Amino acid sequence: MSSSLIMKKLWPPYMQRNWPLTFRQIKRSYAAPASAADKVEHTALYDFHVQHGGKIVNFGGYALPVQYADQGIAASHLHTRAHASIFDVSHMLQTYVHGKDAIECIESICTADIHNTSNANGSLTVFTNSAGCILDDLIVTRVNDKQLYVVSNAAMKQQDMALMEAAVAKRKAEGKDVSIEFLSPKDQSLIALQGPSSVKALANLTKANLQQLYFMTTIIAEVAGVNDCRITRCGYTGEDGVEISVPSSKIEHVTESLLQQRNENVKMAGLGARDSLRLEAGLCLYGNDIDSKTTPIEGALAWLVAKRRRAELNFPGAEIIVNQLKSGVQKRRIGLKLSTAGKPPPARSGAHIYHNNVEVGYVTSGCPSPSLGFNIAMGYIKEELKQAGTKVQVKIRDRFYDAEVAKMPFTKTNYFMKPK
Repeated sequence: MSSSLIMKKLWPPYMQRNWPLTFRQIKRSYAAPASAADKVEHTALYDFHVQHGGKIVNFGGYALPVQYADQGIAASHLHTRAHASIFDVSHMLQTYVHGKDAIECIESICTADIHNTSNANGSLTVFTNSAGCILDDLIVTRVNDKQLYVVSNAAMKQQDMALMEAAVAKRKAEGKDVSIEFLSPKDQSLIALQGPSSVKALANLTKANLQQLYFMTTIIAEVAGVNDCRITRCGYTGEDGVEISVPSSKIEHVTESLLQQRNENVKMAGLGARDSLRLEAGLCLYGNDIDSKTTPIEGALAWLVAKRRRAELNFPGAEIIVNQLKSGVQKRRIGLKLSTAGKPPPARSGAHIYHNNVEVGYVTSGCPSPSLGFNIAMGYIKEELKQAGTKVQVKIRDRFYDAEVAKMPFTKTNYFMKPK
């Protein structure tokens, strides 16, 4: 069954009417459509996106597709859940940190236990400030004892570069062995191949043993005849998949080769589907769901603060974060499911949450869930109301709609985990 037919069958009529509005709002949230007058950077796949019908917008200073002409956002979302999609994430900051003191250097600014991570394995972590708040979320992969591979958010690129450079400079001044290498999108691209058919498609183009490549592990391999591609089993959709770092001079070839895997039904996808996929998976968007005024504990991300790091208290804001673990917080990030009664519009960032006619929180992200057929959201609520099932109301356009606190992820995740 096609994605559009699934959507029509699953969604009530008012949701089908709501989605075009959602698309307009998503476009606004990513900024206006990119034009020749915009001062935006192009990834190495820009011409490829245009040739394949990508609708280009300015996203954080980069010209990227929000969707493609052959599919709407909801259809692209469902296609990813059922088959496989390619997302251009070359705008994200790719960094290598080298030297025998690289691990100690990066641990000084984040909450991960890199020291006890096995080689070729990575973890999601956060940079924190002295107040214990989140400066960015990122993935740090321990390639080996003397090399780390870091992928962080494009919107925070300048901040993250300065933060890591300062940490490296401090250790160099102490005579430590550490250096840093930032990869430019002009030289190195990054695509995310996501969905249940994604690894089957990739397996046709590489000799690497992908059955031994588990979630958050990485290898260097040849892909479609291109040497030195980094394949990492991860992504931001809740589905199985990989991110592939490829020399920019070869990225069109690798992407086109993946699209040619007809049996796996691989398609291109844009920012709109990536946003609704990550929300269904309960994953945060930095700047919306977590920011420099939010601690990992408030953000329901305590699991990112490794036990050894809690004991050693040797990262920015450690004492504040550990104290919150012991004493609690005033607010907590939660999921919301909106009732279908009253045909509610999506709850968008900034909508207020009420309990017994008292304002108790706010929404940070929200959209119609293509997979579930009703509206979902993420936000913050008073600590005492965080339990799943708590009945609340969300105020949208001066009207109140029923909702309830929900566990996240909203949909089952399908990560390829290593057997225990």
